[in-house]
Amino acid sequence: MPVRTRVTVPLEFPDGYRTSAEVVTFTGLSDGKEHLALALGDVAKAESPLVRLHSECMTGDVFGSQRCDCGPQLREAVERITETGGYLLYLRQEGRGIGLYAKLDAYALQDLGMDTYEANRALGHGDDERDYTAAAQMLEALGVASVDLLTNNPDKSRQLRDLGVEVRAVRPTGVHASPANVRYLQAKVAHTQHTIDLAPAS
Repeated sequence: MPVRTRVTVPLEFPDGYRTSAEVVTFTGLSDGKEHLALALGDVAKAESPLVRLHSECMTGDVFGSQRCDCGPQLREAVERITETGGYLLYLRQEGRGIGLYAKLDAYALQDLGMDTYEANRALGHGDDERDYTAAAQMLEALGVASVDLLTNNPDKSRQLRDLGVEVRAVRPTGVHASPANVRYLQAKVAHTQHTIDLAPAS
């Protein structure tokens, strides 16, 4: 898949952290969506670039929702990748692939006692409907054959390997737990074996 555009964008986060990213767009991705790659740090010197597949989360990334850990994970990933050199792939897969409105419908069901996966199923969706074919295509277009993957989600490394990307190492993200999201994080561990080390409740 060919690269469409490269443009440098200065970034600043609410806590004051600043960096810059070369934002890369693509043509002909398998799902037709407008995914982005953010090249951070000195990518050329990275033997195996640090890569995060970050699915869009408008509520967490933009509005600072405390119901998930997406915003803090995005902030952490940008700094860690900038330090080592690599890419943050920002994938337009809101709500683990079910879309923004359906995700908010799922929130309403969670308020009635369901966890995030039970709510998805009640709405007729799968636990996780994300497909990382486009991510593998983006990495190929960027000339990246081997990555160190920044994730707690084993499905991401499994899918990338199945798609022909060498995952040299998996590096966990930090644990961004709060009273508002701990049940959500517990569900990710229980249902999809995310590698999140949650301390026992005191």
